[in-house]
Amino acid sequence: MAARQEVSAWRPRVPGVTEVFHARFTEYAYPMHVHDAWTLLIVDDGAVRYDLERHEHGTPHDTVTLLPPHVPHNGSPATPDGFRKRVVYLDSSRLGEELIGAAVAGPDLRDPVLRVRVGQLHSALARPGDELEAESRLTLVGERLHEHLRRTGEVPRALRDPGLARELRELLDARVVEGVSLEEAAGLLHAHPAHLVRAFSGAYGIAPHQYLMSRRVERSRRLLLDGLPPGEVAAVTGFYDQAHLTRHFRRLVGVTPGRYRPRSR
Repeated sequence: MAARQEVSAWRPRVPGVTEVFHARFTEYAYPMHVHDAWTLLIVDDGAVRYDLERHEHGTPHDTVTLLPPHVPHNGSPATPDGFRKRVVYLDSSRLGEELIGAAVAGPDLRDPVLRVRVGQLHSALARPGDELEAESRLTLVGERLHEHLRRTGEVPRALRDPGLARELRELLDARVVEGVSLEEAAGLLHAHPAHLVRAFSGAYGIAPHQYLMSRRVERSRRLLLDGLPPGEVAAVTGFYDQAHLTRHFRRLVGVTPGRYRPRSR
C-alpha cells in the first residue's frame, strides 16, 4: 500500500487551545520531539505506539492519551494500515506544569466517558460559531483530566447553585447576539467555569451553549416569518454565517431556514 498522509490543522477561537490537528498516516513515524503545550490525543482508526521517558506505550481505540509539555516522545503506526488521529493542544491555563509528573507516569487513560467527551469537543471545535459549546466541553474534559492526574478516582457530584444558574441565564439573555465566552462569564459571575456549566445544566437541564443557540434560533424564526432572507437573519441573530444558522435551525426546528420562510401567496 502506498504511503498516505492527510492533514488538517487550525487555531480555533477558544481560550486555552493553541491548535487542533487531525491527521491520517500510513507509514510516517515521528522522531523524538517535544511540544510546549499539552497534547490531548485520540485515535479513531488503527493505533499508535510511542516512547515517553524510555517507556513504550500504545493507543487502542478506547484510550485517551495525554502527553505533557517539554517531555520528549515519538510516534509511529502500530498497525499495517496506519492510523487516523485527532489532537488538541492545550496551554498551561488548562493544565498546569505541576501535573507533568503524573502525566508521565500514566499518559494513557482508559475512560469511556472522557473518550466520548473528547470526541464531542473535536466536533464543536470544527464548527465556526460554536466556540461557547467548545469551551464548555473543554472545561468538562479538563475537569476529568484533573481527576485522573490527581488520582482521586472519584467524579465530583454536580453542585446545585440555582442563584448562579439564574445569573448565567440572565447574562446569556442579555448577550444573545454578541454571545459571551465561558471564561468571561466565569469572571463576571465570580465562579469556576466547570461549576458554572454544572450549575446551569443542573438547574435547567440544558447546557449554556445549547440555551444560547436555542434563543438565537427563536429570534431567527420570528425574523424569517417577517420575510428576512436567511443570510440576513444569520447576521443579526449572532450566527457565524448562514451555514451555522442552518445547522442549528434544522436540528431544533426540523427544517432549514429556507423551507421555514413563508411563501408568497
